[in-house]
Amino acid sequence: MRIILKIIAAPFVLALMLIVAVLSFLSCIAGAVCWLACTVFVLLAACAFFAGLHTGCIAMLVLAFLVSPFGLPAIGLWLLDRLYGAKYALQDFMVS
Repeated sequence: MRIILKIIAAPFVLALMLIVAVLSFLSCIAGAVCWLACTVFVLLAACAFFAGLHTGCIAMLVLAFLVSPFGLPAIGLWLLDRLYGAKYALQDFMVS
C-alpha cells in the first residue's frame, strides 16, 4: 500500500519542484519591482506632505509599506516557504 502511495505522490513532487522554482524566480523579480515602487511611493508621499495634502501623504505611506519588504512581499515569501516545506515533506515520504 505504501508503494502505491509513493507512486501517486511522485507527480506531485515533480509539480511542486517546478512550481517552487518558477515562484522563486518570480519572487526575485517582484522584489526588485516592489523596491522601486516603494521608493516612488515615498517620494510621492514627501511631495504630498509639502504640498499640504496630508491625506494623500498618509495614503502614499500606507502603499509604500504594503510594497516594502515588510508588506506583501513578506507574505509571498512566507507562502513560498510553506511550498518548500511541502515539497521537502513529500520528498522525505518518497525516500522513506
